[in-house]
Amino acid sequence: PLEALVLFTALCAFALWLVTRLDPLTVRLSFVGAALTVSYPFVKRFFALPQLYLGISFGGWGVPMAFSAQLGALPRIAWVLFMAAVIWAVIYDTLYAMVDREDDIKIGVKSTAILFADMDRGIIALMQAMMLFALALAGRDMRFGHLYFAGLGAAAVLFVYQHWLIRKRDPQRCLQAFFNNNYVGTPMKIAMPT
Repeated sequence: PLEALVLFTALCAFALWLVTRLDPLTVRLSFVGAALTVSYPFVKRFFALPQLYLGISFGGWGVPMAFSAQLGALPRIAWVLFMAAVIWAVIYDTLYAMVDREDDIKIGVKSTAILFADMDRGIIALMQAMMLFALALAGRDMRFGHLYFAGLGAAAVLFVYQHWLIRKRDPQRCLQAFFNNNYVGTPMKIAMPT
């Protein structure tokens, strides 16, 4: 425990030193991000959508920070990409929560898998469509071109495959669908202009 606390303190100090090298807006955003990160472990006990909190804390908050650090401002595209990142985190963590749904119910932990119940697959499909739409808007706004949209199409095919995996809500298949998200971003990354 002592080594873990020392490492935690050293990493926090290093992160603080790094962020102080950035502009004031990014520094303010980093404190919001730190508060979100520190509070995340506690939300599963009382908040029915901890996957949303996870998405904001870990999946998405780096997006406005990166825009702020690069541009000193938060343009509309930053918030569109933030929403896409948050939605994606809710998608993949809901798939993961479907694996542990029965155990979470027994121990009283909240999750989107429990909240969505038998509407889980439909809501995941809706969120996947929302994420792809947000990324399509971003790609159009940034003039990424046809190759980027082909990458979005490939990501959509992977989402369809995930639905085939979770069709019976088998925990092992849900876990497989969760891991499949490792591949969802790859076609877009490959197709994105540098």
